[in-house]
Amino acid sequence: MKRLILTVFAFCAAVASFACTNLIVGKKASVDGSVICTYNCDGFGFASPLNYSAPGRHAEGELIQLRGWGPSTEKRLIKQVPYTFGVVGLMNENQVSIVETTWGGRDELRNPEGYFDYFTLMGIVLQRVTTAREAINCIHELVQEYGYNSTGESFAVCDKNEAWIMEIIGKGKGNKGAIWIARRVPDDCICAYANSSRIQQFPQAKKVDKKLGYFVADNGDCLYSADAISFAKEKGYYEGPDAEFSFREAYGPMDFGTIRYCEARVWSFYRHHYDTAEMDKYLPYINGDMSEIDHLPLWIKPAKPVSVRDIMEDMRDHYEGTALDMTADISAGPWASPYRNQPVNYKSSDGTEMFRERPIGCQQSGMTMVCQMRSWLPDAVGGVTYFNMDDASMVAYVPAYCGINRVPDPFLRENNSMNEFSTESAFWMNNFVANMVYPRYSAMIGDLKEAQKELEDFYAKDQEEVEKRVAEMTPTDITAYLTSKTIAYTDMMMKRWDKLAKLLIVKYNDQSIRPSQNGEILSGRPGPGFQRPTVPAYSPVFIDAVKAATGDRYVKPKEGRIHER
Repeated sequence: MKRLILTVFAFCAAVASFACTNLIVGKKASVDGSVICTYNCDGFGFASPLNYSAPGRHAEGELIQLRGWGPSTEKRLIKQVPYTFGVVGLMNENQVSIVETTWGGRDELRNPEGYFDYFTLMGIVLQRVTTAREAINCIHELVQEYGYNSTGESFAVCDKNEAWIMEIIGKGKGNKGAIWIARRVPDDCICAYANSSRIQQFPQAKKVDKKLGYFVADNGDCLYSADAISFAKEKGYYEGPDAEFSFREAYGPMDFGTIRYCEARVWSFYRHHYDTAEMDKYLPYINGDMSEIDHLPLWIKPAKPVSVRDIMEDMRDHYEGTALDMTADISAGPWASPYRNQPVNYKSSDGTEMFRERPIGCQQSGMTMVCQMRSWLPDAVGGVTYFNMDDASMVAYVPAYCGINRVPDPFLRENNSMNEFSTESAFWMNNFVANMVYPRYSAMIGDLKEAQKELEDFYAKDQEEVEKRVAEMTPTDITAYLTSKTIAYTDMMMKRWDKLAKLLIVKYNDQSIRPSQNGEILSGRPGPGFQRPTVPAYSPVFIDAVKAATGDRYVKPKEGRIHER
């Protein structure tokens, strides 16, 4: 029984864009024992490079200044720890990864005086921990001491043995600390987050762990802040017995937008890896009907083990083959495109409130990553971030090992200006290709997929040789070798995308299609092997819609018949 007291509920600007998706795979749910987590970092108008921070020792009493986001009127200094670990992207040298997705929640719980926004918090924590559990504890300690200034957030916190999900929200202006809950994903399950709070009822403990300062339940697999329930009651978000308390209902209640734009992404991911008929029973909920079903499973056991390559494809999902398929109706246009240019919410000319789907794969991604953690390999090579900048559907994932000491030039911040195109920029080379494909999707996407598969097949096959060679090296040699491999992989991707861009402009010039083979244009002059360009056909759905909308205007008259106008 729900006893929720509803109050005014506002999303922050970040959530209005419904940004970011995380997919999580336990080690017994993967084909090889890997723990996997992913991140599509979505938002128009930014490029997200591959950051690197070197390991280092620090003097006693040293302070560091938090930069955070936006202007700050005061210096925000925190205590440094004696040793910080190296971090590549969002994975540290111990194979600990933290990725995020924002759900906003109750806007009044944002504390602007807190030192930590969620992204700064992730970066500092990764420099300080060796396991996922340590990371959760470190998050708790830092926000308790310095405060948390973001809105509702979900973290996937993973290491080479465990995958955890953590939901956190502030306590409002003037209140340090945060309200949070963390649950371990069962090893044989998969889970996902997409801009909505998802933890409802949870195992509870009777007493706070005095040493840690929070509750530890379910044999240590459920952790939550000491005041997670009492604070909700104090604020009037919940009244009722503790046993029936729902974290989601108190701090991140659902509406149609949250379900359709956010939970639908989780549903589609589960549908890829479970009985589709069973998952389609959730369609009424996905359509906003909560009368019979009001949530998706927090995690599921997949029908068969999941690979890194499977997860890469999941990150490119546009609901293909489902009731929400974005390529299958008139809104997909003449080229059956899964991309939409209008906002998520818009109005028709008669004022009707309308919406578009929001899939996992979308054009506004600043970067995408698939993090793989492997316990049976040395950390330096066991942790791999498959990374690229821009839309996951339009890029090839490039391996970047957690044991490197330099970021490849095309992924550096200084080479990825939003205001200037550069062929040395991964972001702009990927966008150069993607923005040719978007307008003529069904005609061009095959060429892009061919290049994408070519690279990712090579990277996957090359891992065996890399792992074999690393086993025979000293730690110093491993760092140099893995750095050179990551740079070489990135260079290969940039050259292949340059070749792809040049192929597309020639092959599809003037909206015709010239024949090609293995990424090369076939003979373009009359003579042996010459093939004339063809004109691609519009999507049948679009053609039928044009006929329905225009009547006889474009209907070819029968022989001898005068076309009526």
